[in-house]
Amino acid sequence: MKSVLLKTPSFRYLEEAFKEWLGVLGYSPTTVYYAPLHVRELLYSLESQGIKNIKQMDSHRIIAHYIGLRERANRTRGGALGNNALNKHIQAVKLFTDYLRQVGRLDLAASPLRNEASDTERMTVLTMEEIQLLFKASHRKPEGIRHYNLSDSQLDAIQSRDRAMLSILYGCGLRRNEAVSVDVGDINFDGSILLVRKGKNYKERFVPISKSSLKYLQEYVYDHRPELLRGLKAEALFLSLQCKRLNGQTMIVRLKHLQRQTEDKDMMEKEIGLHTLRHSIATHLLQAGMDIESIARFLGHGSLESTQIYTHLAGIEEEQPFNNMNKPTRIQLHEDEL
Repeated sequence: MKSVLLKTPSFRYLEEAFKEWLGVLGYSPTTVYYAPLHVRELLYSLESQGIKNIKQMDSHRIIAHYIGLRERANRTRGGALGNNALNKHIQAVKLFTDYLRQVGRLDLAASPLRNEASDTERMTVLTMEEIQLLFKASHRKPEGIRHYNLSDSQLDAIQSRDRAMLSILYGCGLRRNEAVSVDVGDINFDGSILLVRKGKNYKERFVPISKSSLKYLQEYVYDHRPELLRGLKAEALFLSLQCKRLNGQTMIVRLKHLQRQTEDKDMMEKEIGLHTLRHSIATHLLQAGMDIESIARFLGHGSLESTQIYTHLAGIEEEQPFNNMNKPTRIQLHEDEL
């Protein structure tokens, strides 16, 4: 997407104006960044057909572009684009047509595209036993570690950071960007509460921390994080060996490392990512009897529809009543649930 260059000045202007519009309306940084890139592909498709005026775009051309996306190879992993990736393109086009209509540039009633079927059936959820395998793997000394010239104290710090990372992503159910953005000051150790400051759509929320997760976080912050600080000052909870805020890609690498370290054949065959941990805690809480409204607040969902998928993952056939969404509820998480 980044490599696609638009030649038409009006199209370049529309992309930038669309991005600014998203920002003004308060969409998440991820949407503000990626939606215009998806739209750029649509505009590039129009350019390739000799179209240089947005008023020439209609439903038929949008559908033709989308058919091309469905037939296009995945540039990063091979194979075709998955339904989730396609749905992101669909959402971007929907927002773009909304923008064009609201600013009076094109009177297209609505995007003709409809979301593809959800990838829920392929969503990976780990069992509680598999989650424990990941924690245990963080204590195992990896072979060939001397190749990386790490001292014993540095290795201990990284492994403690891994356990803290699992406690935040699984125990607290945070999204990738939320976990990356956590600062040490966001953790109330006395109250066992985590403040998520950079939630989706800039929504803040408080998340309870279980005793076991709190223990791992305390060990990391007080016993091992100073090794990564090296006398410097940093607000970020998760630090690299260079004392910089750990990014999401490094977190994925560490999770994959822990997966291999489990040495469990079934576990190593699973396709897991950071969001797998979030899916897993939501499913486990539902199986443990927590009501779906509390789980929605715990995850920071703006709508119960997003939380409903876990009723299928948890094997619960009867849906619980979805009322009292705004009723204040104290979320109690027991140590054996995390």
